Amino acid sequence: MDAKYFEERIFNVKNDDEFAHLALQLFDFQRENNPVFRRYLQYLGRDGRAQSLEDIICMPVGFFKDYEIKTTDFVEKLTFTSSGTTGRQTSRHFVKNPHIYYKCLLQGFEQFYGDIREYTVLALLPAYLERTGSSLVTMVEQLMEASGNGTGGFFLYDFDSLAQHLDWLVDHNKKVLLIGVTFALLDFAEQYKRNYGDRVIIMETGGMKGRRKEMVREEVHEILCKSLGVNAIHSEYGMTELLSQAYSDGNGIYRETSTMRILIREHNDPFNYVCSGISGGINVIDLANIYSCSFLETSDLGIKYDDGTFKVLGRFDDADRRGCNLLYAG
Repeated sequence: MDAKYFEERIFNVKNDDEFAHLALQLFDFQRENNPVFRRYLQYLGRDGRAQSLEDIICMPVGFFKDYEIKTTDFVEKLTFTSSGTTGRQTSRHFVKNPHIYYKCLLQGFEQFYGDIREYTVLALLPAYLERTGSSLVTMVEQLMEASGNGTGGFFLYDFDSLAQHLDWLVDHNKKVLLIGVTFALLDFAEQYKRNYGDRVIIMETGGMKGRRKEMVREEVHEILCKSLGVNAIHSEYGMTELLSQAYSDGNGIYRETSTMRILIREHNDPFNYVCSGISGGINVIDLANIYSCSFLETSDLGIKYDDGTFKVLGRFDDADRRGCNLLYAG
């Protein structure tokens, strides 16, 4: 079994049983072919085969800051880096095959929103455009390209042009997806009052980047809904270390894409999981991370529900603040 085996299968997972079967195979593959992950499992004395998803040991996501996380030996085609909001070492995610990321992105997006070609994609991502290595910028570029719509684009700090462009698109009955970093969306909403209704999907990525005071997500969404005249603010749950995303169409409730599963671990025991409806630390299994590590222990707190949805509640007190995950109710 080699990496190509997984490349051919991760996009054809139809149900939880198929996901679990492939995840367990991938765990075996990565514990044998990822030196850092293997040493971590050996250190814990947990380097044997797993029998279920709950048996899988997840690696702390912070390892991406301190180590080169690679499954098999390869020369990367892309390197995604975190924003370095805290001024500390940034995470580095080495991507061997960008087409896995692109396909995962489009399949996941269309799972929730339908054909990307029906949308005009606009972006308000000043903090991300002002540095290199942003996976979010790459994500938006790919959505714009896949839409095949030449009227999309980035709008750094040019709020006037963005407002005029949105007005034109709405007047011409175009479906619009506006993806924005939270502080920029708030700045825009303060200057321009609109009533977009269901004609514009606004998706916030989180993050004040030190530009504004921190606010809980519910407050941000209330301001944006009132100012821009939309019924809900959508959100994306992703990070530098993941190639899959989850999406929320309002109220901060996320749904997993087919290549991703969320598990909630106990607050004080990272190797045990809690039942649905109980809060704890978020672990992510990302099948698309074939060439890095698919089994990650994040510093986010969350809760998962019986219907498979989940909510992000905040972060552990001693965790680094992550630019794309700052806005949560206490």
